[in-house]
Amino acid sequence: MLRRNRGPPHDPKAGEALNARLDHRNPLVFDTHELGRRPGALQRLSRSVPAPGAPAILGIEGVIGVPEGAPVELELRLESVMEGVLVTGTARAAVEGECVRCLEPLRQEVAADFQEMFSYPDADERGRPKAEPVDDAEDDEDRLFLEDGLFDLEPVLRDAVVLALPMQPVCREDCAGLCSQCGTNLNDDPEHHHDAVDIRWAALQGLTDSLGTGEKDEMSGAEAGVDEKQEK
Repeated sequence: MLRRNRGPPHDPKAGEALNARLDHRNPLVFDTHELGRRPGALQRLSRSVPAPGAPAILGIEGVIGVPEGAPVELELRLESVMEGVLVTGTARAAVEGECVRCLEPLRQEVAADFQEMFSYPDADERGRPKAEPVDDAEDDEDRLFLEDGLFDLEPVLRDAVVLALPMQPVCREDCAGLCSQCGTNLNDDPEHHHDAVDIRWAALQGLTDSLGTGEKDEMSGAEAGVDEKQEK
């Protein structure tokens, strides 16, 4: 079961205000009234939804993710239990990003499994009605709640997709990447190489390349004069 920081603990007295932010027309908001709070009741749903955009993108911004508006195929199983509704599902979508080796665009299919409990706001962790208000901030920190029978799948879906994505996406397993010297894509030119230079001559070669033609001739003449004197 996915866990995340929820923010302030749920306050049943604020239920009316919380309900106002859930819109049943939102494709990622689901209605559980059909289950009727009957433990053991099941409901299976299939839905294709558009991927949300910033700030709730499904992916790692700037690396890889589901493009905003792209279809996400959901298969859900809703099960009524004593304390709420247990949601189990799988999300499938195409993600786009950039290969970390050759920096070329890539597109892959990803499947993310998830399971989350959405608790009734008037029940404790054992599913029993709360007799009186208690200070359960720590207990509620990691819990999601139903709001007038509705739940928002977006935070659960976002966490599941991020966990299913590769941290180092590559266009293919044997991607050769880029030449470290000139940046050439080695997938396009497998024979690409650079002649090795003996490091013992590298400094001298650099000095020679930096001299003009006249300076080279003068050095050659000077070396010739030295040789003549030595012969004498």
